[in-house]
Amino acid sequence: MKIAIASGKGGTGKTTISTNLAHYLSQKEQTVLVDLDVEEPNSALFIKGKLDKVYIKTRKVPFWEQQTCVLCGDCVSNCNFNAVTKLRNEIIISPQLCHSCYACSELCSSNSLPMIGLPMGVLQTFKLDNLFFIESKLDIGEEMAVPLIAQTKEFVNQNYENNIFQIYDSPPGTACPVIETLKDVDFVLLVTEPTPFGLNDLKLAVETVRELKKDFAVIINRDGVGDNEVEKYCNDENIEIAAKFPNSRKVAQLYSSGELLYNKVPEFYEQILVLEKKLKSI
Repeated sequence: MKIAIASGKGGTGKTTISTNLAHYLSQKEQTVLVDLDVEEPNSALFIKGKLDKVYIKTRKVPFWEQQTCVLCGDCVSNCNFNAVTKLRNEIIISPQLCHSCYACSELCSSNSLPMIGLPMGVLQTFKLDNLFFIESKLDIGEEMAVPLIAQTKEFVNQNYENNIFQIYDSPPGTACPVIETLKDVDFVLLVTEPTPFGLNDLKLAVETVRELKKDFAVIINRDGVGDNEVEKYCNDENIEIAAKFPNSRKVAQLYSSGELLYNKVPEFYEQILVLEKKLKSI
């Protein structure tokens, strides 16, 4: 079962819930935690496993072979992302704009644009008892998160498909990295906070998962601050609230020290149990 823990904005508590839920589940059965917030992964701050392997990940971009090119310009017209430019007797490739769609390469009549691998980041695997933890991180200066997210998910599917739970710590927001993360999951948990900002971005996230036709439920984190507008919205939209994690100074102190919470804060542990029951009923 693939479970994505997502939100419409950053800072709502996705990583807090992802790491604690995954660590708790691993006490009973093999579990996979995947940090797909590749631009700023931070699950490793709380999952202190043993580093197993490191993989250099690449994405394919075209390379111009001048000696065979007939300068027809088809590659420019076939690129939907303005990554290929023709300047007199030269073809210019802009790797930062390339989406690795292969159109320019496959449709080149002189085979002058072979695709080559360009390093974009690393994928690391960790092991902590029954918990397998995978973290991917973009190189500094890389702008496209989607290729690394897609390759990370493919790696997980190829190597951990027999595990019962796969927990995806998703990127924030509703843009392309989130779409890539959510498109083939079984269930989405949307984490929000009971504030006007939280409600605004929750609505965007709900629209996204509904467009993707994904089953989902909402988690309210830091319950007790703000107002009750999030609960009212969920009731009006017939959205299930799967759990409510209370606002707690102790939670903030432990979290800021890189500590897990479910085994130290009884109120947090109770909600983790509620989540477990929900996931196993799907």
